Amino acid sequence: MKKVNSNSRRDFMKFLGLGSLAAVVPTVSSAATIPHVVVVGGGFAGATCAKYLKMWGGTSVDVTVIEANATYVSPILSNLVLNGQKTTSDLSFTYGSYSSKYGINMLHSTVNAVDKTNQILTLANGNRVKYDKLLLAPGIDFIKTNDYDITKVPHAWKAGKQTNLLKAQIDAMQDGDTFTMTIPSAPYRCPPGPYERACVVADYLKNTKGHTNSKVVVLDANSKIIVEEETFAAKFTEYGVEYKASTTVTNVDDTSKTVTYTEAGSSKTLASTVLNVIPNQKAAPVIFTAGVNSGNWAPINPLSYESVVASGIYVIGDSQATGQPKAGHIGNSEAKICADAILRTLNGQALYTSPKTNSACYSPTSATEASWLTGVFKYDVDTQTMVSANGASGASSTANYPKMFNWSGNLFADTFA
Repeated sequence: MKKVNSNSRRDFMKFLGLGSLAAVVPTVSSAATIPHVVVVGGGFAGATCAKYLKMWGGTSVDVTVIEANATYVSPILSNLVLNGQKTTSDLSFTYGSYSSKYGINMLHSTVNAVDKTNQILTLANGNRVKYDKLLLAPGIDFIKTNDYDITKVPHAWKAGKQTNLLKAQIDAMQDGDTFTMTIPSAPYRCPPGPYERACVVADYLKNTKGHTNSKVVVLDANSKIIVEEETFAAKFTEYGVEYKASTTVTNVDDTSKTVTYTEAGSSKTLASTVLNVIPNQKAAPVIFTAGVNSGNWAPINPLSYESVVASGIYVIGDSQATGQPKAGHIGNSEAKICADAILRTLNGQALYTSPKTNSACYSPTSATEASWLTGVFKYDVDTQTMVSANGASGASSTANYPKMFNWSGNLFADTFA
């Protein structure tokens, strides 16, 4: 096998944005048995990692993706379904051409058991899958306050049916009705997402439906708006959004559409026409099944994304516990570092020691405006963690709106095309 020189590996970080690698990459040396990497989860993190494993590893590595759904619905841009500018079909991706183009095996099932000793997964459909390296990119799960019906009180934080349920409820609102949304405690998937949703819904009710008497209420478990504070605060003022920080949801009644919460030590109850509770979050169930969690998330080595609990198992995307944001763009970035690390490890090569990741996103704040946010994270040798290197943001404007679709289109293509 051709060895990879240090200069080409330094080039590695240059393409961790959106695009494919032109430099030499670490294919795996010939062996009697081709190594088998199994990826659980076909979202932005998992699909990207599987794709780049095959792009960079070629025929020297077999890759299988285990994904429950035949169609992936992007949470990115899904708030635009609520105001009718997008449909879930617009944001849907299937795996047929992706699988055939890169030679990736697709299995549509879920994981019931992980035998770490023998490196075997048992799937819900009864199949057993042997792996040499296991990559978990399963997304998030929810921590609900009580057992309420999410078809009546949708979270719409996993895009698809939930998004359409929430849209139908919003569309049925009459002038004077109230929309209440709760924001979970950080960390959660897509930090700007709830604030952007409040803006999109408020703009839709006021400026599209003409509901000047309707009200949007936001109950935030955090002490303040945690990202783009000035931008979202200004929009809340513009739309008349009633924002309450440091609120803790204690009960949800799906029949009366009421939420009970604490604020400043007092218990309060609020009834709404549409109640959109976004619960607190944790790693997806397979993380706990595999036993690679510490608390609610999975700790990993940021140089490779290999679990610090179980060797040979890697975790990227929303379930990892690096302190980096949980979002599609950075999941795509983590995926490339992980793919490179897995191929290096299979080939007996040293890990790249200076990884950087980028988290970027555009947030719609109306039917014609968007803001943006970006942050770069780098590996800190002293703390052995990923730390913020720099970041920036841009206020809401009409100029940003078309750029949002350029950004998302590039990300979609880099992941699924």
